[in-house]
Amino acid sequence: MKTLKLAVPTNNPGGMEADRSDHFGHCELFTLVDLQDGKINGVETFGNVEHGAGGCMEPVQLLKERNVDALVVGGMGMRPLLGFKEVGIDVYFASREEYANVREIVSGFLENRLTMMDPGQACKGGGDCHH
Repeated sequence: MKTLKLAVPTNNPGGMEADRSDHFGHCELFTLVDLQDGKINGVETFGNVEHGAGGCMEPVQLLKERNVDALVVGGMGMRPLLGFKEVGIDVYFASREEYANVREIVSGFLENRLTMMDPGQACKGGGDCHH
């Protein structure tokens, strides 16, 4: 039996029909989808943490504590991308144009249409990147 916890940054109220958040680090909450043998086994939501002293590494720790295996985003900076790699959470990229809500993202993930985010896709800062 293969299980995986997939997290998606979302806007309130979260859940499968929720719109994804444009900014992973400042999202209101995360929707966590438990996948078992390629099927949805459960869905839960939990609030994001404030950007405190740890900055963009705060959500990395939050997701690690929730035993997340993979995260799907439309972008993020290099620091959290490397942080997720360090804690063993895979980061996948899904464009907002193709994947607007959690259900579409989960379908894309289960159909192996999403690619791992590479460092070349990381936002450089300056506020011009949606992540």
